[in-house]
Amino acid sequence: MKIFQLPEHPLALIFDMDGTLYTHDEYMRSQIDLPVKKLAALQGKSFAEMQKLIKDYQDDWSAQHSGKGISLGNTFKNFDVSIEESIRWREMLYEPERYLTRDPQLCETLRVLAASCKLAVVTNNPVSIARRTLACLGADEYIPLVIGLDTCKVSKPHEAPFRRAAKLCGAPINACIAVGDRYEIDISLPLEMGMGGILVDGVKDVYELPYIHTSFT
Repeated sequence: MKIFQLPEHPLALIFDMDGTLYTHDEYMRSQIDLPVKKLAALQGKSFAEMQKLIKDYQDDWSAQHSGKGISLGNTFKNFDVSIEESIRWREMLYEPERYLTRDPQLCETLRVLAASCKLAVVTNNPVSIARRTLACLGADEYIPLVIGLDTCKVSKPHEAPFRRAAKLCGAPINACIAVGDRYEIDISLPLEMGMGGILVDGVKDVYELPYIHTSFT
């Protein structure tokens, strides 16, 4: 876990979903592989060929942008797959129910955090997938606010979903904390916006959040 410029009196925690509120390598891998396979089929290429084209594009993009990362949704736009089409593919392909089960420790963690802060999720998946994921984890009652790819029609990193989350939480930007597992996608931009940031290495770090700030307990 790495902690960046936390506000003295935080009012909102804005979580990433995948790789943050759960850790499941197989499900995470499927969220990359399934749309890549679909794109490969549409373009008449093998899965391996499509993987290489995507990796080459992402590597080139990163080299031109000071080593920053680019999301899969933004990558797909280069291959003529719109955000709207990405939303439809994800809703059709992703099945959190096949992989995830209730996480009592996460539920207790969120219960404690929700007593002092508003909780929201900002995800590059559609809202429907995020809500199904929260339901699988048993965490849906603690995180009522979900901002997805279909909410603002932009993929993180982008200010719009974070500003929407802060507004829905009724919190000023400088009283929000972004929590996620990818610095360039989940944390870097919120820090530039004036939020605090917590970079986690999976859900095991999320379990520790109630103990890192006196306002959380």
